[in-house]
Amino acid sequence: MTRRERSAGLVLVRRLRGRPWLAVVRPRGKPAGTWALPKGLVGPGEAAAEAALREGFEETGVRARLGPKLGDVRYVYTWQGERVFKVVSFYLAYATGGRIGALPPGMETEVAEARWLPLEEAPRVLAYRGEREMAARALALLAPAPSRPAADAV
Repeated sequence: MTRRERSAGLVLVRRLRGRPWLAVVRPRGKPAGTWALPKGLVGPGEAAAEAALREGFEETGVRARLGPKLGDVRYVYTWQGERVFKVVSFYLAYATGGRIGALPPGMETEVAEARWLPLEEAPRVLAYRGEREMAARALALLAPAPSRPAADAV
């Protein structure tokens, strides 16, 4: 039998020196340099978007305003001999306050470290393929529109 699990997470960004920066976390127990997006289980009666904002704050210390949904990452893993089918919904979110790494009490058991990294580095530094894809989608959404030549410039 396969158990189903639903989680939600954020590509949490802010602008610094004219470019977008991404909040990343190193989960407790993972080696240095293992960066991931903030995410966690959707609680009973909780919408995925609400869970994403809650998890984002709990794991980074940063409050955010929700943007568009970026997509879902689906995978199967085994936990204590049981197959688990997992869907993680990711949203773009914009930092509105708080301080990176200022975690609520108790979260140090889940998160070893939180920091800002340039968003364009995400495809290179994030540990998980699906999360790299979500960060790439966010980068594409945040990229300035290409300038078009004026119609009479031809």
